[in-house]
Amino acid sequence: MDTPSVPMHRPQPSLKIRLEQLGRDLCAPVDIASLVYFRIAFGLIMLWEVWRYFDHGWISRYWIDPVMNFTYYGFDWVRPWPGIGMYLHFVGLGVLAIGIILGCGYRLCTTLFFLGFTYIFLLEKARYLNHFYLICLLSFLLIFIPAHRAFSIDAGWRPKVRSQTAPTWALRMLQLQLAIPYFYGGLAKLNGDWLQGEPMRMWMGDRTDFPLIGPFFTQEWMVYGLSYGGLLLDLLVVPFLIWRRTRVIAFGAALIFHLMNARLFAIGIFPWFMIAATMMFFRPDWPRLVIGLKRPLAGENHPLAQTRKSFPLSRQQTLTLGFLGVYFALQLLLPFRHYLYPGNVSWTEEGHRFAWHMKLRSKSADAVFVVFDAPDNIVRIIEPEEFLPRWQARKMATRPDMILQFSHFLAQEFGPEDPDAVEVRAEVFASLNGRGYQRLVEPTVDLAQVREALTPMDWILPLQVPLSAPS
Repeated sequence: MDTPSVPMHRPQPSLKIRLEQLGRDLCAPVDIASLVYFRIAFGLIMLWEVWRYFDHGWISRYWIDPVMNFTYYGFDWVRPWPGIGMYLHFVGLGVLAIGIILGCGYRLCTTLFFLGFTYIFLLEKARYLNHFYLICLLSFLLIFIPAHRAFSIDAGWRPKVRSQTAPTWALRMLQLQLAIPYFYGGLAKLNGDWLQGEPMRMWMGDRTDFPLIGPFFTQEWMVYGLSYGGLLLDLLVVPFLIWRRTRVIAFGAALIFHLMNARLFAIGIFPWFMIAATMMFFRPDWPRLVIGLKRPLAGENHPLAQTRKSFPLSRQQTLTLGFLGVYFALQLLLPFRHYLYPGNVSWTEEGHRFAWHMKLRSKSADAVFVVFDAPDNIVRIIEPEEFLPRWQARKMATRPDMILQFSHFLAQEFGPEDPDAVEVRAEVFASLNGRGYQRLVEPTVDLAQVREALTPMDWILPLQVPLSAPS
């Protein structure tokens, strides 16, 4: 009689071993071609963006003409350059973009471009755009990504730099950073207004001149199709790009999505940048396949990859992967911070920035400020456009934190010797996604005495007007 065999269970590797294996996989060499492509594409689009600011006269409009700039919390010390300094700053950004394209002094160019572009970003909160934030993050990551090892002046001048491969983490880092706006943009659309077709219904009603399908934009089936289609694309495009069998279809859907956005909305370089960046989800050697260059040994076929299982990670590799882990943990957690604040984030704006809430709301407001000068017993009614250009005034009236900053500005303006002797109250009525107008802030609060903070602002009134039923 045979003895029944006892199934052998192999012990599962510990978490430490799994992390070590993951680290070795991330440090394995991969074809550098797509990283070189991204370096060049990034530099070209940034050069185009710099040219647009000169061509449209935006440098003076946004940073020289205004009497004040709305800075971010903790960055009140950031100020525009005096004189022609802002023009010289943008010339410098253009030169740095060329350096990135050519791979000339790459590390220095990427570092200075990150600092220079982030400085521009921090100067004006009324100019906040998600793609500006994304450019700041990507330019920061490019500092560490060795995209200059091939097809660059640096590689020609310095043979030690030259390589046809790069560590896998460099590619995965870019892919993950690009995936975050897509995925979190989809999560943000899981809200009551979007699922009921707003503000898409409002936007499409004003864009019926769109070629071919424009006449259908007022149809409910089209409104819901575009709303839910955008939601599903944001949530699913990255998984479908990762899966080889659906990659081409997913890229085609993303291409159509961004081309439509470029035609429908005034969002600058963002659609074109995302089209170029989404190419990073194709196989790493795709640029070589396009132009017919020979592929180097990489991945599992590379000699270094064959021995990675038997060698521990170096100290530099461990520090690099640890830094990336902390960085992306922050990127994955930061978009959820608005849940720490009460109320509808599209109304209160608390935690709205840096959370990838892209094209989610249509918001308008009317604001006037009541300034009371106690020593002289003078009451002034101030229209924001008495001090602010229209583009600043419109944005400020819908953002409570900017209303607070403007109130402090008025207190300084009318009480330069003793701002505490000036009271400033705001009468603001706002509308979100076509709702009726209601007060946005408590009109009895002296905003001149309120300090800016990261904690919830109890002088913001809760949203109470319900969403109107579609007509």
